[in-house]
Amino acid sequence: MKDIVYDTPTINHAVRRHTLAVLVDNEFGVLARVIGLFSGRGYNIENLTVAEVEHTKKLSRITIVTSGTEVVVEQIKKLLEKMVPVHKVHDLTVEGPHVERELALVKMLGDEESRVEALKVADIFRARVVDSTTESFVFEMTGESEKIDAFIDLMIPLGLIEICRTGAAAVSRGKDGI
Repeated sequence: MKDIVYDTPTINHAVRRHTLAVLVDNEFGVLARVIGLFSGRGYNIENLTVAEVEHTKKLSRITIVTSGTEVVVEQIKKLLEKMVPVHKVHDLTVEGPHVERELALVKMLGDEESRVEALKVADIFRARVVDSTTESFVFEMTGESEKIDAFIDLMIPLGLIEICRTGAAAVSRGKDGI
């Protein structure tokens, strides 16, 4: 008797970080509906940015960073695509190379010695001083999230007192846009 071999597709169960670009109508309640889709199903949003990108057409772009298996992220994309004010959904992570950046403002407080050390670290990370008083100063830094995380980790012992981060802004590389 011959063995029966079933060809089962392989499903990737690995949790992976995904950056989604969602083009939506810029109207009341759209962001709340998108967030509700995530929270209603127990999906986490790691960061979120929203801005109007076409004033005449009243379109906004929502950039969402989330983590999940391929199955979960596919489900998220399908649910987003079904929403009426959503025009396009792109998973920049799987569609190819993309550029992703974040802005951070980092407020420091400290004595003269720690201030000098903070300025040295900021120079290495290409952060720039955007505000300075005799008691504090604020650095502005752009880059990948991991770079900003590393900068913040080094600033903690030097007198870090406040952080403000924008979340990811991302765009695909090459000639095509969304």
